[in-house]
Amino acid sequence: MTDLLLLAAATPELPGRLNPVQLFLDADIVVQAVMIGLLLASVWTWMIIVGFSMRMASVRKRCAEYEEAFWEAESFEALMTQRGKKDIASARVASAAMREWKHSVKGGRVADRDGLRQRLAAAMESQVATEADDLSGRLNFLATVGSVAPFVGLFGTVWGIMNSFFQIGQQQNSSLAVVAPGISEALFATAIGLFAAIPAVIAYNRFGHAVNAIEARLQRFADRFHASLSRELEGM
Repeated sequence: MTDLLLLAAATPELPGRLNPVQLFLDADIVVQAVMIGLLLASVWTWMIIVGFSMRMASVRKRCAEYEEAFWEAESFEALMTQRGKKDIASARVASAAMREWKHSVKGGRVADRDGLRQRLAAAMESQVATEADDLSGRLNFLATVGSVAPFVGLFGTVWGIMNSFFQIGQQQNSSLAVVAPGISEALFATAIGLFAAIPAVIAYNRFGHAVNAIEARLQRFADRFHASLSRELEGM
């Protein structure tokens, strides 16, 4: 009876579930570096997700408010003078058209009406593309994380499994007790890679659709403003 009690006391208590912190601490230095890099990428990804979500909400709200005031205003130029300097995408599109209008309409006369229409359309389309590029600039990081993170995690997995086989050779023992810890640490690197990649891919697709929606909204605004300017041009 005494021997059984001593044996039970000497036997270490096995953990009831996986401990991620312990897996990280027990991992090889290379695998640890991979895990740290993936965790940093995941943190930066979530910062972009939160920041971009807030930015897109602000862009939609400002554009909606500006466009509503724009079409109700008696003077487009007065409204743009009052609110054109604010960070509003629709205002910058309208300002691009008005700059071209002022350069082309001198003394109330226009030499080439069709040419002016084309220049107005080109000026606004260029500004719409600039606004879309500015919005989607930070999405490249999400695309990179979404495509690269699983392979970085796989590299950590391969390295950890190689280390496990090395331990088998060193200890001349191929039992599961020797191999399992190293494989668990290695697979943990793959899990972190997926943890970083999955939100990045989802966010990239969702935000890409949101940017396309904003671009389409600005293009509709530009088309409507172009029609208004065309009607005014016909009366000159």
